[in-house]
Amino acid sequence: MGTVILLTLTGLGLAALYFLVASGLSLVFGLADVLNFAHGLFLGVGAYATWWAAGNLPGAGSDGFGFVLAVVFGVAAGTLVAVLVELVLIRPLYSRTIEQVLVTVGLSLAGVALLQATWGADARPFPRPDWTREVTGILGAQVPNGGLLLIIAAVLVLGALLAFLRWTRYGLVIRAGVENREMVTALGIDVRKAFTLVFAIGGAAAALAGALGGVYFGTVSPGQGGSLLIFAFIVVVIGGMGSVVGSAYAAVAVGLLQQFVNYYGPSGLGDVCVVGLLAVVLLLRPQGIAGKVATA
Repeated sequence: MGTVILLTLTGLGLAALYFLVASGLSLVFGLADVLNFAHGLFLGVGAYATWWAAGNLPGAGSDGFGFVLAVVFGVAAGTLVAVLVELVLIRPLYSRTIEQVLVTVGLSLAGVALLQATWGADARPFPRPDWTREVTGILGAQVPNGGLLLIIAAVLVLGALLAFLRWTRYGLVIRAGVENREMVTALGIDVRKAFTLVFAIGGAAAALAGALGGVYFGTVSPGQGGSLLIFAFIVVVIGGMGSVVGSAYAAVAVGLLQQFVNYYGPSGLGDVCVVGLLAVVLLLRPQGIAGKVATA
């Protein structure tokens, strides 16, 4: 029983990490129709900025308030990069899908190369609070605190996103834009500001994933964002493009499936099963778990 509890909670921790990356990715595609392959760069920037801030920023550190300050710095850095990418590279290419893909793929590769050139290709130990290295006993299972931190952060981000989308003016514009962008534009609302805001939200969530992912894995590396982005795209497709709640459901399904199958089956089989789940969803429900059927 303890093993099942441990696998469930560690799977939910992995799911929380996938959700933090996928939530912004889903909103960006749902509103702006942009397949942002550079989204992993925001995660990498957030992770390395947090890592740098913990050792160099006055007042920041690897424990207590100092770590919180380092994470805030990392999230701010990822958000800034996301906004600059939207304003400089993506905005001129709206409705030009092929060019968007080429630019974001190129930016992703360039970003990884820049991180490698600056801090090296090897993984570096990530500064993290001592308590995240410890475990907490839950129903007979010793659960790593780093995974529990991810779960709490993902729940808070999900709640904040849902509250923002439901009760704020820009949130309502984003929801309406995801449903019918042409109608929002016809009403005289400048959706370009909403595009920038969505990129900022996505960049912030991905940067937070980078910072907390460093706590979860214990290291940070230039290619970390790219590997997580693959599963984030799977989560977005399974959950339904533009649906934050769908991304949450899909992240839980992917994280638990991956964790249980990798434990009870051969190593790597969990990843294969995740791809199989994606194929099943695409065949039976192409719009995703929470997506809506496209109408002519």
